[in-house]
Amino acid sequence: METSTLPKLHDAAKDFMPINGTDYLELYVSNSKQAAHFYKTAFGFQSMAYAGLETGLKDRESYVVVQDKIRLVLTSPLKSGTDIGRHIDQHGDGVKVVALWVDDATYAYNAAMERGAKSYMEPQTEEDSTGKVVRSGIYTYGETVHIFVERKDYKGVFMPGFKKWETPDYNPSSVGLKFVDHMVGNVGWNRMNEWVHFYENVMGFVNILSFDDDDISTEYTALMSKVMSNGNGRIKFPINEPAEGKKKSQVEEYLDFYEGEGVQHIAVATDDIISTVRQLKSRGVEFLRVPDTYYDAVADRVGKIDEDIAPLRELGILVDRDDEGYLLQIFTRPVEPRPTMFFEIIQRKGAQSFGKGNFKALFEAIEREQEVRGTLH
Repeated sequence: METSTLPKLHDAAKDFMPINGTDYLELYVSNSKQAAHFYKTAFGFQSMAYAGLETGLKDRESYVVVQDKIRLVLTSPLKSGTDIGRHIDQHGDGVKVVALWVDDATYAYNAAMERGAKSYMEPQTEEDSTGKVVRSGIYTYGETVHIFVERKDYKGVFMPGFKKWETPDYNPSSVGLKFVDHMVGNVGWNRMNEWVHFYENVMGFVNILSFDDDDISTEYTALMSKVMSNGNGRIKFPINEPAEGKKKSQVEEYLDFYEGEGVQHIAVATDDIISTVRQLKSRGVEFLRVPDTYYDAVADRVGKIDEDIAPLRELGILVDRDDEGYLLQIFTRPVEPRPTMFFEIIQRKGAQSFGKGNFKALFEAIEREQEVRGTLH
């Protein structure tokens, strides 16, 4: 049964780990140069920074692309036998680092460690002629890590060790993506509450929404989910685990192909989802599609909205309402060869929830994809 404490987040006095927002997401990928080109061409990101052989690195290279407040770091190994290469061999391309922007990376690390975190990187200061960045890091589910980034004394392009990367002859325009709205982690059987407690105890998050297998289920598959949020609500991490069903759920499929726990999807916000999705589709981004009959009942289910139903129906955009307002959302098909990571495009018109009313239609759409892939059994 869905339970909600929205919008009652704990007050600043109880928020022992203030987080300003998402700093960057680092993906380990097989070919960083091609991945950077994909995110620029298909998703409208811009060239930002580069690190590799030309900047003194010998084992890896990274391209950084940016769109408004969203920064993706795309990293590949330059030789065999690296931890990055092993990660890609096991998991395929996927999110390794969810970096969080903080005022004091040393304090955030110490606070987490005192509460039982596992260290990934002790606080370290990185400097160049434009200032310094302090970073530290802890492990979370699977091999995913959180890196705390303190950049108040830095004026450079991205961070020390990177140089400006310019592609003056090819910079596709933005498609209107603004910031990371939330990121969903898939964890193993009976592991959701373990990670809920981690975020509560180690990082001071609160559980703002819970969905059980009655909320998120179809005839064949089910899952459970709890949404964790930091004190100011800028960081939201839904945590999913499988639930018993007649067939293999999308979470089980993810865990099988990712070969472990990890980030399932990245939800990015826009102020005009119709325009954004039109542009993404024109650039070749593929989306899940719900049956056309879904739109016959939208007006009765969500009431009056600002948008016409016709373009939503045409593009396959979903609508849901909560006590605070409504939201519009759509999900891409997986963007990697394995059926693992995908993106959600979301526009909030007051709503603070995650589209519970769309779950059944969405999950049936995912099951149709699983059927084609031969993984729904």
